[in-house]
Amino acid sequence: MPAHALLAETGAIASFAGRFFREGFRPRYEVAELLHQCYVVGYQSLPMVGITGFIMGVVLTLQSRPTMAQFGAESWIPVMVGLTIIREMGPIITALIFAGKIGSSIGAELGSMRVTEQIDAMEVSGTNPFKYLVVTRVLATTLMLPVLTVLADAIALYASYLGINLKGTTTPALFVNNVLGGLTFGDVLPAFLKTFFFGFAVGLIGCYKGYFSDKGTEGVGQAANSAVVVASLVIFLLDLLAVQITGLLGLN
Repeated sequence: MPAHALLAETGAIASFAGRFFREGFRPRYEVAELLHQCYVVGYQSLPMVGITGFIMGVVLTLQSRPTMAQFGAESWIPVMVGLTIIREMGPIITALIFAGKIGSSIGAELGSMRVTEQIDAMEVSGTNPFKYLVVTRVLATTLMLPVLTVLADAIALYASYLGINLKGTTTPALFVNNVLGGLTFGDVLPAFLKTFFFGFAVGLIGCYKGYFSDKGTEGVGQAANSAVVVASLVIFLLDLLAVQITGLLGLN
């Protein structure tokens, strides 16, 4: 993409975000639609997020065991896996899975509504489509991704406990004590807070791509695809920014 087109796209997304903040906190509130979107975005994403978290915990544990064994530090596996999952792997992997499933779904849904003129019909009938379609979805993704990340972390740690017991023996209490003993306030809070921004980015970009979709059915596919690509890129950029900020605050 040329530089001027990239800048124009960035400006358009920023303007779209500004419109979200102008209209999102002004009555009338679409509470019923927000709760429905929270169910769609959160509950229906849980199986995929849970399976991914389980595999992540097992693989990370089994892959790290040989290296840790070389240094006689197998007892440190719970601490290392806990730090890796809670600080970085859990938020990033969950956000990328979320972008692939929910970002593309929102882009395709709003894109199909745009090309079939359903959004235009809502405007003619006096309904504010931005508030009903965009605000509710962005709020739902912002609120649900942190919840999904916490659940994914818990499932991954349980899978790590099972992975450790495949070739050794440890009790649940000892495993939990080792994990909690290696965590600090600076490990947990920044990792949790950045998931709100990841969720906001996924919802906003999915809605933006779908809301301004064109070119008929071809445009719907492009909206879904570009929503995933752009959201994934923004997630990595936000994570890099979060690492820099926590470093400046002395939390790394």
